[in-house]
Amino acid sequence: MRSFYMETLDKVDLQILRTLQANARLTTKELASRVSLSSTPVFERLKRLEANGYIKKYIAVLDAEKLNQGFIVFCNVKMSRLSREIAQDFARVVNGIPEVVECYNISGSFDYLLKIHAPNMKYYQEFVLNVLGTIENLSSLESTFVMDEIKHEYGIHI
Repeated sequence: MRSFYMETLDKVDLQILRTLQANARLTTKELASRVSLSSTPVFERLKRLEANGYIKKYIAVLDAEKLNQGFIVFCNVKMSRLSREIAQDFARVVNGIPEVVECYNISGSFDYLLKIHAPNMKYYQEFVLNVLGTIENLSSLESTFVMDEIKHEYGIHI
C-alpha cells in the first residue's frame, strides 16, 4: 500500500533517493549526472526532499567490529505496567543510552525491542545490571546475541 506522500514523488525524485542511499557523498553535480538533469533542478529537488522529511540526515556507516563494538544484542523488554507517562519516560531514558542504537515499541509478549552494540559479553552483562536493570517499571528482559550478520541493508527499497 502506497502512502499519500509517495504519490507526490516522481520517478526522478525516487532515482535521486535511490542514488543517495548508495552514496550520500556525491556532489550535486555528480548526482545530477546520474539522474540526467542539470545541477540546479537536482539541488532544488534535494532541498525539497530534505524539507519534506524524505531525507532525514546524511551519515557515515562505521565498522562496529573495527571500533570494538561488534557484539550485537537484540534485547526484548517487558514493562511491569505501561502508561503514556511510563512510555515517555522509557523513551527519554533509552534515548540517553549510547549503546542502544535502535529501539522499537512492539506488539506481542514484550513492549520494546532494543538493538545494542557492546564490546563483548562481559560488558553487556555489566550494562544489563548497571544500566537496563535500573530502569523504572522494567519487569523483564530477554537477550538474543547475534552470531553472524547475514544481511544488513541501510536503505529502504523504493
